[in-house]
Amino acid sequence: MTRQRLGAWGVALEDAGLDTALVLEVINRTLDEDLSWGPDVTTGAIFGPTQRGRARVVSRQAGCLAGVPVAAAALHVLADRNGDDASTSILISDGSRVRPGDALLEIEAPLRTLLTAERTLLNLLGQLSGVATATAAWVDALGDSGVRVRDTRKTVPGLRVLQKYAVRCGGGVNHRMGLGDAALIKDNHVAAAGSITAALEAVRTHAPGVTCEVECDTLDQVREAVAAGAQLVLLDNMSTDQMTQAVQIARPAGVMTEASGGLTLPDAPAVAATGVDYVAVGALTHSAVVLDLGLDMV
Repeated sequence: MTRQRLGAWGVALEDAGLDTALVLEVINRTLDEDLSWGPDVTTGAIFGPTQRGRARVVSRQAGCLAGVPVAAAALHVLADRNGDDASTSILISDGSRVRPGDALLEIEAPLRTLLTAERTLLNLLGQLSGVATATAAWVDALGDSGVRVRDTRKTVPGLRVLQKYAVRCGGGVNHRMGLGDAALIKDNHVAAAGSITAALEAVRTHAPGVTCEVECDTLDQVREAVAAGAQLVLLDNMSTDQMTQAVQIARPAGVMTEASGGLTLPDAPAVAATGVDYVAVGALTHSAVVLDLGLDMV
């Protein structure tokens, strides 16, 4: 699909680095959740097909935005289904911090389309902005330490690419997207292989170009992983003292370190002080509270 065929809303998705086909698949699936039991009976009863309206999506609380182009696309997908003309204007871009009362997106469309799409676009935008807001809070807490916050694979099923996009909007960085773009040797892999060294050798033989990370519970495991040639060690549920020692083992060998396991926002300064390169926070995606947004008629 060309940029011309997509229109301005589709170009906005591409400019955000999003896979347009994947976004449209998510939007269509989400719209179908609302419409599988029939058309919007409330809106259809009150408004005729030619009645049009304008509305703005407005933030009800402070946060960080992600998914404004996705919300706009949801409106246009439904308009296309209905054979309607609609327009959207992005007022504040993804990655921006917002305050209560800030208008993010302006919409002009037939009221049947506008109000039927309302919940779908708000659900997607609120969820993704919640992820970005949670990520931004970690970025702020880590300050200028140089430590980066990363996500995990603990994502809402079907929303991984969008949630990881939201992490980037919040200032975080992505861990592996799936099981094939990087290797993470965990405790069960080690138990089945017999040792960290054996597991690493097997991965390197099978996929020599793939980055290898090893989950370590003890400092002895860190030493073994570093000696075996791991590129990154994940420090699982270690104390800050253990993290500091692990960094001292890994850094001289050029091996990066990542703190993980039950980390909460108040832990950020102490964990950053250990010298780790990353903190892995599954809660960015599996427990993010949606950003409170509303659609107000103009």
